Amino acid sequence: MATTKWTLDPTHSELQFKVKHLMITTVTGSLKSFTADLTSEGDEFENAEISFKGDIDSLDTGNTDRDTHLKSADFFDAEQFAHIEFKSTSVEKDGGDYIVKGDLTIKGKTNPAKLIAEFGGIATDPWGNTKAGFTLSGKINRSDFGLTWNAALETGGVMVSEEVRILGELQFVKQA
Repeated sequence: MATTKWTLDPTHSELQFKVKHLMITTVTGSLKSFTADLTSEGDEFENAEISFKGDIDSLDTGNTDRDTHLKSADFFDAEQFAHIEFKSTSVEKDGGDYIVKGDLTIKGKTNPAKLIAEFGGIATDPWGNTKAGFTLSGKINRSDFGLTWNAALETGGVMVSEEVRILGELQFVKQA
């Protein structure tokens, strides 16, 4: 079967992260600038190869002061580590979903990560482009990547949760 290349359609894709704040509410942020490529066997995504690169400077939580703090050395250290990267090591079909395992690099530290990609299907747009859609979800522990800044609360607990939820809506365009 022929190898098929797919490239992310950034105008129809989004990538968010969610973190508990004060352990009572969730703060949502997103990366506004990222790229991804997928190589598959035809239109089958099992055993696909996936690569992703996200620009830390595009991080947006809707609050400029918080964004500046997140880009500082306390968290992502965007000046020294400008990107988040992911490279798949395996993609396995699980019913209608795919289990995507790979190496995630944040702040110069690489650790294994597991994501679930719910396959939305393949469709052709009005301009003849073949597109594939996926809803992505997963969890990581931010301290595994050197994102260890925190503050203890007088009431117990900490200001920022260790667990980070990753959510994405990704649309890929088949390359001719």
